[in-house]
Parts: sequence; structure tokens; C-alpha cells
Amino acid sequence: MARRPGTPRLLRELNDRAALDLLVEHGPLTRAQIGEHTGLSKVTASQLLSRLEERGLVAVVGEQAGGRGPNAALYAVVPSSAYVAGLEVGPDGVTAGVADITGRMVAQVTVDPNGADEPVKLVHNAVVKACRSAKVAVDRLSAFVIGTPGVVDPRSGDVQFSFDLPAWHEGVLAALRTDLRRPVTIENDVNLAAVAERAYGAARDAEDFALMWFDRGMGLSVMLGGRLHRGRSGGAGEIGYLPVPGAPLPLSTARRVPEEEGGVTESTSWGIPTLAGGYGALVGADGVRALAHEHGITEPTAVECVRAAAADESRGGAFLDELANRFSYGVTSVNIVLDPGLVVLSGSLGRAGGAPLAGRIERAVGRISPTRPTVAVTEVDGNPVLRGALHAALEQARDEVFSAGEN
Repeated sequence: MARRPGTPRLLRELNDRAALDLLVEHGPLTRAQIGEHTGLSKVTASQLLSRLEERGLVAVVGEQAGGRGPNAALYAVVPSSAYVAGLEVGPDGVTAGVADITGRMVAQVTVDPNGADEPVKLVHNAVVKACRSAKVAVDRLSAFVIGTPGVVDPRSGDVQFSFDLPAWHEGVLAALRTDLRRPVTIENDVNLAAVAERAYGAARDAEDFALMWFDRGMGLSVMLGGRLHRGRSGGAGEIGYLPVPGAPLPLSTARRVPEEEGGVTESTSWGIPTLAGGYGALVGADGVRALAHEHGITEPTAVECVRAAAADESRGGAFLDELANRFSYGVTSVNIVLDPGLVVLSGSLGRAGGAPLAGRIERAVGRISPTRPTVAVTEVDGNPVLRGALHAALEQARDEVFSAGEN
């Protein structure tokens, strides 16, 4: 039966969803407080809470003392009404987390692949281990979001290619959904880091920003108007291939064959990338470590080099200056094309450089760009890809569970 705007049923569902979102955001509230926040009358708020209690979505969790009269009951969302899983998949392992519908993480585990690379088995084992740790059955999970490096087709939702995960390719998404028997979403890992940054970090409530991920490799995520910009084929953000001074051109050694040449049914051609050139060669971990050693910063890893330089600028200032100039090539390109206003540095290298590196990058961009964006360091605690995956999964689950309405 079709629903029309303004029908009593639709209005009840809208009010129910507003109250549930309110309780998730603010925690336990009384009936009167829910009425104040939503503008509902006491009678309507009481009816709403009765419906939600019957559906097992809210429960009385305590009382609040007031003035005269009995104490007011405090209502909260029932955490066990739904669970979700988020995963970060990388070449060295899989990290899986389980959260309840309120967003509280109840388990986090990391699984070593031990040489295995079959995606379904890897994900399945990580999910089972996380669910055991959380004491939650796998069939209680309402949504899965998986973050992987590489390009994800925004139309099919499948992996197009992943340099670090060659076993992840078209067909993996369907296989995962068949195995887990639940909704599964695959998303680029840096995009999920941006989701976490907007929800919990330096880009809280920012409509437009760019996140630059500096780690073993590098990536970019762009949020415009509060929405991720993925590009037509999912390749937006593959900034490691940006041609820059001081690095050879990145070249592709193979490509997908378009339909008119007898290949797949889309025109996009994807090269198998060689990462020996382009922006990624200058700002990836190997290039950063080599630059640090040239400046006498000889710690064994790129992250340790950057951290040491940021902690002692009298020793590491020259290295940070040159590193900021390298980083500024990509930041400036993004700024000139998109003018996001805010650029967030994330990944282990971005975090290690902290404010000393961010300030240098901002000044370097200001010298060569018509506008000067704010360059900030990530403020997301913990694993940003995992937190972004859980946040995205929670949004899906809440849409399903909270908006289920009446039977």
C-alpha cells in the first residue's frame, strides 16, 4: 500500500525515528525532555515511547528526580536491538570490530592472514572471531562495511583493482554477501577515514573538506556538500599517480579492454599501476625515509623519522621543511581544483608530523596557491578506517531498524 505525506502512519514513523536518533545522540532522556527536543506533546511522546518499547527498541533505564511529584522515568535505546560489523582489510591482516546500535564498540580483533589471501575466508574468519569476542551471534549483525585499499566501482560496489590485494576483484562482493547472508558494503579505506573524520575528528560537521592519507602509500578522499566524491568509476582520490616535479611519471602496464574492443561492458580502462613514479614516489614511506636519512634523521622507519623531527625541530626542521614542500604539491593541486577550505592530514605519517608538519604545509600551499586552506591533523582516536566502517554500518542499520515502522 502506497504511503502519502501527512498520513498518520507516516507521521508516527517520522516521530519514532526522530526520538530514536535523539536518544542515540544525547543518551537517556525523560518523556518531557523528548517532547521538548522534538516539539511533541506529552500525550504524543508517551504514545511514541510505548510503541518503541513494544518494538524492543527503547527501555526504562533509570529515574530522574524533579520537583514535586514522582520521579520521571529515563528512556534509552536498547543496545542489543541490533549490531553491526566494520572491517579494515590490508595486506598484513584484517581488523574487525563489532558495535551495538548505540555505536559502542563491543569487540575488536585483528586476524593474521598467515599467507592466505582468499577474501571470503579472511573476512569470514575475522567476523567469527570478533563475534565470539563480543558474545554476539553472526546472524545478529544487521550490516557489514569493509574498507580496502584500491578502487571500488560506485555503481556495482565491487572492487575494480587493489594493488595491495590482488585477490580482491570483481565478484568478491557477491561472494561475501552469499557467505555472510547479510548486507555487505565495500568502500575505499581512505574514504572511510574521511567518514570518521567528519563524524568524530577535525572535520566535524564540515560540509567540504579533503583528507590526505600519508602512510606506506598515500591516498585522498574528498567530501563535497557532506557527501563523498567517488568519481564516475571510483578512481577519485588516487592522487599517488599525480605527475609532480622530481619523480618519474607513473605508467600503467596493462588495462581493462572496453566493450567496443570485445571486453567488459563499460568504457573505463584501469591500468595495473607501477608505483615507482608520480606523487606517491615522493611522499610514500620509502621516499620519506630516504629524504630523512639525507638530512641525518636516521631512525629505521619513515614514521619514526617524522616523529623524531617533529619532536625536535632544531634537529629536524630542515627535513620537515623539504617534506612539507613535497606534500604541498598534492595539497595545492587539490586546493586549486576543489577549494575545500580544510585539508586534514591522516595516516601514520600525517599523524607523526603533527602540528609542526601541518603548519609548514599550510604555509607552503599559501605561497603557491591563490587561496590558503586550513591544514589540520586528524583528531580521530584509534583506527580511523575501522571507525569509519562502523559508522557507515551503523547508519545503514539504523535506517533499517529504526525506520522499520509498524507491521
